[in-house]
Amino acid sequence: MGVASEPQLRGNLSMFHLLFTVLAFNAPMAVVVGFIPLVVGYGNGIGAPVAFVAAGVILALFAAGFTTMARHLPNPGGFYAYITAGLGRVVGLGSSFLALLCYYAITLSCYAYFGLVLKSLIQDRYHGPAISWWLWGLALVAAVGVLGYFKLDVSARVLSVVLVCEVVIVLVYDASVVAKGGASGFSLSSFTPDAALSGSTGLALLFAVLCFGGFEATTIFRDEVRDPDRTVPRTTYLFIGLVTLLYAGSAWLLIQAYGTDKVVAATAADPTQSFMDSAAAYSGRVLVDLATVLLTTSIFAAALSSHNITARYLYNLGADGILHKGLSKVHPRQGAPYRASLVTTVATVLGLAPFVIFAADPTLLYATLSGIFGYALIVLLLVTGVAIPVYLRRTRPSDTNVWKSVVAPVLALTGLAVSLVLATQNFSTLISGSESLTNGMFALVYGTFVVGVITALVYRRSRPDVYERIGRQ
Repeated sequence: MGVASEPQLRGNLSMFHLLFTVLAFNAPMAVVVGFIPLVVGYGNGIGAPVAFVAAGVILALFAAGFTTMARHLPNPGGFYAYITAGLGRVVGLGSSFLALLCYYAITLSCYAYFGLVLKSLIQDRYHGPAISWWLWGLALVAAVGVLGYFKLDVSARVLSVVLVCEVVIVLVYDASVVAKGGASGFSLSSFTPDAALSGSTGLALLFAVLCFGGFEATTIFRDEVRDPDRTVPRTTYLFIGLVTLLYAGSAWLLIQAYGTDKVVAATAADPTQSFMDSAAAYSGRVLVDLATVLLTTSIFAAALSSHNITARYLYNLGADGILHKGLSKVHPRQGAPYRASLVTTVATVLGLAPFVIFAADPTLLYATLSGIFGYALIVLLLVTGVAIPVYLRRTRPSDTNVWKSVVAPVLALTGLAVSLVLATQNFSTLISGSESLTNGMFALVYGTFVVGVITALVYRRSRPDVYERIGRQ
């Protein structure tokens, strides 16, 4: 992509290694412990499993056009490349800036959350020394920075081990609830229309969609996998299918564990602790201790994945000459964008510094940064959802049918449009902030997009050679 550079990005990821990499970004343990109880307690109550199924359907429809476009656009630029190909360089560069903000925000969020969780684990659970959250966060920055310097295969092996442990713990909990028959037998009332549409259905769908974050990263790593034309589409669908089953199933079993008459009150009172209490009752304290430890490794895995994604957006912008060309340098032995990775590490430290200096509350910091990521992700998915049918209808590839080029993308676009409206209406809930903070975050998200648009327009007028390289295939 962009200006030729030697050597090029390379790797040898299998489908399963790529799957583990994007699943690790998704952080299944953190979702099951923190987000699923939230959907139950503050979303649509016992209808929460349906919210996850609905989100899975929306993203599977999106993937129909997304993976089709991936075959005809062999470009590792992710949202940046796809939006540019469909809607032009100006919108494409604006979207690339927004994507960079999106993944940078979740990277910072991971470090704040990691520091918060590990501080609590060491100090409160094991009565260890009182070490500030940001010191734990910086330790993670160092570890991620080292791994991010090497080829993606190294990170994938580390992430695979962590991910398998997370999923095993979740499945053990699920099996324990099944074995003990729940609180009072099993009920399918969660799947009735009344339950699915109860409570705050919109908020439930919003949170459920955010729990699928990461599947789009399959295209960013296409130059580092074996046979990308087959691996990327298969991994994308496999990810969506597995996440839908895991989260919808775990939500249903959490409901069964408490009983349909008690679960909403329990999860609303304390989302995270409600899962841990249930795990202790059904699986014992040993599993709770393991789950607590694996929550920290889950955050570590998410931080490593988001670091790698951020670095590759910087690499692509460097390769196209939008940012400094040095960012497109690839390590001669590792085949990794090592300079972009180093810049990501430095930017992370600089990003955390003001919050440390002004003693920001890490809980609020985590919530705000996660909210920025979630909202920006939905915007990017929506814009990409517009770009896909435009591109496919314009290019009319011979192996693409009406379902993939029109019907599925339009249906997905409808679902994503609803999600964006809900995200806008509930943004203060996403970031757990005041009205002024909410308005400030809206300004940051849309302002970042506008800065990218203005940059493209400036390049079009003053440096047409750079403008021509935006999103270059």
